[in-house]
Amino acid sequence: MDKTTAPHRIPPEMPEYGETKHIFEMMQAILEQLLIYKPNDTIAFIIDHLHRDNDNVPRILILGPPASGKTTIAMWLCKHLSSNLLTVENLIAKEHTPLTDEARRHYQKSKKVPSRLLVRLIQDRLNDEDCIKRGWILDGIPETREQALLIQTLGITPRHVVVLSAPDLVLIERNVGKRIDPRTGEIYHTTFDWPPESEVQNRLMAPEGISELETARKLLDYHRNIVKIMPSYPKILKVISSDQPCVDVFYQALTYVQTNHRSNAPFTPRVLLCGPVGSGKSLQAALLAQKYGLINVCCGQLLKEAVADKTKFGELIKPFFTQDRTVPDSIILKILTYRLNLEDCVQRGWVLHDYPRDLDQAQLLQNLSHKPNRVFFLNVPLDSVIERLTLRRTDPVTGERYHLLYKPPPTTEIQTRLLQNPKDTEEQVRLKLDLFYRNSVELEEYYPWAITINGDQDPYTVFEYIESGIINPLPNKVP
Repeated sequence: MDKTTAPHRIPPEMPEYGETKHIFEMMQAILEQLLIYKPNDTIAFIIDHLHRDNDNVPRILILGPPASGKTTIAMWLCKHLSSNLLTVENLIAKEHTPLTDEARRHYQKSKKVPSRLLVRLIQDRLNDEDCIKRGWILDGIPETREQALLIQTLGITPRHVVVLSAPDLVLIERNVGKRIDPRTGEIYHTTFDWPPESEVQNRLMAPEGISELETARKLLDYHRNIVKIMPSYPKILKVISSDQPCVDVFYQALTYVQTNHRSNAPFTPRVLLCGPVGSGKSLQAALLAQKYGLINVCCGQLLKEAVADKTKFGELIKPFFTQDRTVPDSIILKILTYRLNLEDCVQRGWVLHDYPRDLDQAQLLQNLSHKPNRVFFLNVPLDSVIERLTLRRTDPVTGERYHLLYKPPPTTEIQTRLLQNPKDTEEQVRLKLDLFYRNSVELEEYYPWAITINGDQDPYTVFEYIESGIINPLPNKVP
């Protein structure tokens, strides 16, 4: 671009559209696919990739030692995500082809399939329509470093890798009691998970190779291989302890595989802080502005500044201030829109608080193309808010602010002359809290992706949670 015309005016709608539609991630995925497959007709390849629209389908590896429960977790994830489960057994059980016939012969002889043959089976299966549309979950594959490298060479890239872990003694105890339902493939245990139905009990079978000695040998092989596999997936791998109830393991795995990884996309924070009076919104906004250079936009402060500066908006607002009446939303939105459209807000981002306070205001803000990309609700108990606000005092001589509990005045002389703001009486505080909570449910429903934070803790701990919510992608809600 011609630097003489800089800085360039960027409409607020442009970055918002790019973030909402994940344009950067889409282009990054296309570039990766082009470099992997090196097609001759790049345009046709890109069109085909866009038609597939499967960049966000599950692509998951579930790894773990014998008896860690990886098959159970993989099956549950498959059902929950409506995806396809791929195991060595169902890969070789596909319709008769020279490839599957060869794999079956190897498996019948040694219970193993050569790595190159297994990876070719995986490649063929992933080209099926159901895997393209609904994604896939590989159970226990890759087993070796060689398989991991072969899979990568073919451009098969998982989005999430889950590795289950547990002490060997626990795994041996589990394996010895393992039983399988040959009809459904469900796995049970003689001690921990015995089916209540007698019909199911009667048809359960003990799988081969589950003795203590054989399990110990398999564990030794697993430990030897997993340390070589894990470095192949440095940024997408999560280790989860399987030495806990299976349901807990499942929900930890589900939460992880529904989490988006951090993106390299340009990101301009547009942060909205919601919470009752006294929840610490102003302090958190100031901390964000200080650390990240965001523009601190306090709606109430904007109105006061407009009146003090005697702007045209200030002239409209002044009568409402004089008569202690609520400023109409139409005037507030004009001032707010003007501020958020300024170049510093568009380029550096903003943190907004004290607005919106109800559903109507939130909808008006969104209609004016100022949609926040991060929303935080600060929850503080009623007693804590009352304690924070009703004990605030001001020294009329120096203007210094004190708190009778957290920042008491240093001398008795100062304490005797302290004054309380009429707005800080318990009655006024309760009225404001009641008004906020009356509208907060609708606001939370309007921003379903908002992050709720306990605001009744050290302010810097609260800031760390907010900071984490800004720099990391929004998690998908787990049903």
